[in-house]
Amino acid sequence: MYLQFFQLRELPFSITPDPAYLYMSSRHQEALGHLLYGTGQYGGFVQLTGEVGTGKTTIVRALLDQKLQDVDVAYIHNPRLSEQEFVQTLCDELGVPYAREQLSLKTLIDALNAHLLQAHARGRRTVVIIDEAQNLQPAVLEQVRLLTNLETAKEKLLRIMLVGQPELSALLARADLRQLASRISARYHLTPLGARETAEYIEHRLRIAGAPGEIFTPAAMTAVRRYSGGIPRLINIICDRALLGAYAQNARRVSPAIVRNAAREAVGHQPEVFDPQARRRWRLIEVGWGGALLICIGLLVWSFTRQHPPQATAAVPAAGVPAPAAAPAAAAPAAEASPAAVKVDPVADLDMLEKTSEPLATVMGRLIQLWEPDFEVDDGRKLCSDIKKRKLECLRDSGKWDDLRLLNHPAVLRLDLPKLGAQYFLVTALGDKDATLGTALGPVRLARETLESVWSGDYLLLWRRELGERRIDQKSRGAPIVWLWRRLAELKLTRLPSPVPDRYTPELAAIIRQFQIEHGMKVDGVVGTRTLIAFSSGQANTPTLQVREKP
Repeated sequence: MYLQFFQLRELPFSITPDPAYLYMSSRHQEALGHLLYGTGQYGGFVQLTGEVGTGKTTIVRALLDQKLQDVDVAYIHNPRLSEQEFVQTLCDELGVPYAREQLSLKTLIDALNAHLLQAHARGRRTVVIIDEAQNLQPAVLEQVRLLTNLETAKEKLLRIMLVGQPELSALLARADLRQLASRISARYHLTPLGARETAEYIEHRLRIAGAPGEIFTPAAMTAVRRYSGGIPRLINIICDRALLGAYAQNARRVSPAIVRNAAREAVGHQPEVFDPQARRRWRLIEVGWGGALLICIGLLVWSFTRQHPPQATAAVPAAGVPAPAAAPAAAAPAAEASPAAVKVDPVADLDMLEKTSEPLATVMGRLIQLWEPDFEVDDGRKLCSDIKKRKLECLRDSGKWDDLRLLNHPAVLRLDLPKLGAQYFLVTALGDKDATLGTALGPVRLARETLESVWSGDYLLLWRRELGERRIDQKSRGAPIVWLWRRLAELKLTRLPSPVPDRYTPELAAIIRQFQIEHGMKVDGVVGTRTLIAFSSGQANTPTLQVREKP
């Protein structure tokens, strides 16, 4: 249908896994690293969890494509089995011979043990991958634990990888499975793609399919992230429908409106359910109508009292009826005392956050004041364009707690509060167990668990762009290279090439890769936005996130 229209060789967003289209985000690479650890000499139990469609099976396939040396793999993808059926399936996957006429759990385990000892003697390791592990019965999980008791004096004969949805974590938290949970040596929860990764994912698949140029506008890719929640499977479905919609409209580029219609068709109802901002707009509309209704009622009451003035005796309140609140001044002391309450009990809860929420423009103004105290914010929505004249840039992305600590810049977080929906708060400090948020009542602390329960993962921060370019790579020449060389010299990271090169040499790329490794960043040897932000941390007039370490 749309292939010829967009000059594509094949469907770029098929939901069937295709190794040719494999996109490994930094999250997927971390998850794969955990699984690779589980195949090593000291691997035991490894747990990988993630929501439906986040790419867990893709990671397992990537592991199987590694062609691991001296490793035998049993892949069980239908774990709704009894204890005996599970062990029998395991034996079948590993090619373990057993007596079928005298089949019992004991004979199967004896045969499996003999096979594992022989494999160990040949220098081979055995790995069992259990997909959809949240469907395992507790009795089967206990049997899995018992199988790991098969060991030599130095190492386990069987390495287990449990892959499943978040319900797996709840299952392993059961008291009767605490022995198994205590044996898990590595855990990783795969989160959805962020805004930048979603754009890279879309561009990657289109490029593999042969797209000659840009098809999705940047705003359209942002809309895909918003409606899909960053889940690859939903991204594929929405993008496929969007391409079909653009073809039907004879549009060469996919717009946000086309994505919105595609999302509606893909999920079968209004796509706002994926968009907390839209939910908030509806809440504001509801509040507005409610306020208008109250005003109308107030006008009616006022009109009635004008026509029927109350008797003088009516001014005396009846017994049991509270007198009208004649003094806003009486409420003033309570309002003045609020900041003091925060100081006495600085650990906030969600109720306190909802009481201290402010408009986005106010929160953005508080952020810019950290960078440019004399800058006045007229419209928070235009801040990112207004601040460019001050050589400041906005970075919008999605991530995790540790991502913010690595960036080391104050950031505005979007929190989806139970009563108010999407609200924005400035985070100024992060510890292992809590964060400090700037509010109208002053700084308040929020427990990490509480914050993560309402944080969407979306954030916005500012960084100072000292360079005209936003990227330094193999194509860079001249001034950007001189700037990079001087910045590396200031950081005193390593011995630099001399004289200053006029291009981005492999030696400079190696230095950048080492810098990225040391700072826990995506290692690509290219000076991109995040590397530039890391370079700016600690410089004069650069606000940093006050990271509190463990005591």
